[in-house]
Amino acid sequence: MTQNWFDNVYIKAKGDSNQVPWANMTANAYLKDWLNQNPQFGKGLKIKALVVGCGLGDDAEALSEKGFEVTAFDISPTAIDWCKQRFPDSSVNYVVADVFDLNSNLHQEWQRNFDFVFEARTIQSLPLKVREQVMEAIAQLVADEGTLLVVTVTRDTSEEPSGPPYPLSLEEVDYFNQLGLEEIQRDSYSEKNSRFPKRLRIEYRFNR
Repeated sequence: MTQNWFDNVYIKAKGDSNQVPWANMTANAYLKDWLNQNPQFGKGLKIKALVVGCGLGDDAEALSEKGFEVTAFDISPTAIDWCKQRFPDSSVNYVVADVFDLNSNLHQEWQRNFDFVFEARTIQSLPLKVREQVMEAIAQLVADEGTLLVVTVTRDTSEEPSGPPYPLSLEEVDYFNQLGLEEIQRDSYSEKNSRFPKRLRIEYRFNR
């Protein structure tokens, strides 16, 4: 999938969030729950946070409200413009960026720069053949002693699913461990009446 594919979804929506399949217009419930369970994060600590594939900005705003210094990026220029229109007084730094190009000179300052990185959409939206590349790029964003929080739909088989989205296998999830991230906590959820009932929320820590 290219930038044009994602951007076209937002363009065709013409400001109607109901036409964007992944736009819930509220922060991710599992992110909000994690923030409530970890009140020591945010307020007064000047923690740098990054939201991967921010969509229409609700997760970024939730982090900002908790006191994080937030950067949020999406591959879609239309989505980023929409974020800025929705939250004109926001302190979030909304940026157009491609997860496949985060190692370029353009975003070199992002490497090992964020104390908290949140990923909930990007990996599962992409085909299996590019997953390791994307996970490597995301892992490189986490600062020393930083936290990566991943929320994703999962599947029980290694066979390639139909999609998008494409649920992650447990083997794919574990690839972050191979990239130097230590798994701190794993929470499993089951959602009734959902196309993808199985979800994981995993907290990783980067220990150099």
